Amino acid sequence: MEQFYEAIDTLKGMISRPSFSREEEAVADFLYAGWSSAGHRVNRKGNNLWIIAPGFDWAKPTLLLNSHIDTVKPVSGWTKDPFAPEEDENGRLFGLGSNDAGASVVSLYAAFMLLLQKEQPYNLIFLTSAEEEVSGKNGVESALKEFPPVAFAIVGEPTGMQPAVAEKGLMVLDCLAKGQAGHAARNEGVNAITLAMKDIGWFHSYQFSEKSDLLGPVKMSVTMIQAGSQHNVIPDRCTFTVDIRTNEYYSNERLFELICEQVDCEVKARSFRLNSTCTDPEHPFVRRALLMGKEPFGSPTLSDQALMPFPSVKIGPGESSRSHTADEFVCLPEIRDAIVTYVRLLDGLQL
Repeated sequence: MEQFYEAIDTLKGMISRPSFSREEEAVADFLYAGWSSAGHRVNRKGNNLWIIAPGFDWAKPTLLLNSHIDTVKPVSGWTKDPFAPEEDENGRLFGLGSNDAGASVVSLYAAFMLLLQKEQPYNLIFLTSAEEEVSGKNGVESALKEFPPVAFAIVGEPTGMQPAVAEKGLMVLDCLAKGQAGHAARNEGVNAITLAMKDIGWFHSYQFSEKSDLLGPVKMSVTMIQAGSQHNVIPDRCTFTVDIRTNEYYSNERLFELICEQVDCEVKARSFRLNSTCTDPEHPFVRRALLMGKEPFGSPTLSDQALMPFPSVKIGPGESSRSHTADEFVCLPEIRDAIVTYVRLLDGLQL
C-alpha cells in the first residue's frame, strides 16, 4: 500500500524534528511543505495545520480528523537518540512522538487521502493541532474558531485502535486554609494545617453520587501541600492543590459549586475548560465500530476531545502505556492496520 510507505517516511521526518509543546514550528513547517507540494491548500494558524477536502457543501455534515504534533520532552532513561528514528528487526519504530501521536497523524492523513478518492456523504477536514500535551489555548481550541460547524470528530491517540467513546475531564483546584500565627510553645494561634486537614479529608473520602458506566466515579486527589515557615511558629496559611478527574454527569462548573458548598477553605479553579466527554452509544460511528468487533471504552487520560463542543471518539494506533516513556516506539504494522481500519470505519458513514 503506497500510503503506508509514505506514512512511515513522514513519521520519520516528524521524529527527527523536535516538537515540544509550544515549540512545534519545525514539524509544522515540515508537514506544511510536504502537504503543499502534494497539491493541497494547507491552512495554518500558529502551528495548527488543516486541509479542507475539495467540494465543501454546506448541506452536508462535517467530519473532522484530528491528531496532535507536539510531544512532551524526553524522560530520563532513553537508550536511543529520541530524535533519530530507528527501526528494529521486530518492526518497531523508535523515536519521541512515534506512538503519541505521530502514528495517528500519519495514519489519519493516509486515510484522509483514501477517503477523498470517492464522494462521501460528509465534508472532510484533516487537522493537526499544537499544544495538546499542555491543553494550550493556541492549539485545537484556536483552530476550531476558524472552522465551519463540525458534526463529529475522530481524535487520533494511541488506543490500540479501540474506540474511546468517553473521556474523563480535568479540573485543578488551588485551596487556601487561613489560620492565625502564634508561638508553638504556647497555647496560641490557629493552626492552618489543622484547618486544612479537615477539608483534605473530605476531598479524600467524599464520593459524588453519579457514577458512569464507562468512566466510573469522579476522582479527587490532593497532590500538593505547602505550609509553615519554621518549626516553632504556628502557620497561619496552608495551601493545597486538588486534581479532579470528572465524568460526563458533572460539568466542571457544577462540581465547583458543589465543592464550595462542602469545604471551609478558599477554593479557586485554574480552569473550567477541560470537561468530560461522552458520545451516544447509538451514534452511527459507534454502531459501525461495534459491527466491526471493536470494544468501546472510557478513557481516564485527557486529550483534545475535552476542547471539542461536538461528539467525538478517540481512536488510534499504538498503546497509551508507551506514551511519555523512554524508548517510545510504535509497531509499523499498527500503522498499516490503522489506515485500513479508519477507512473501513468512515467510508460512506452517514452522520
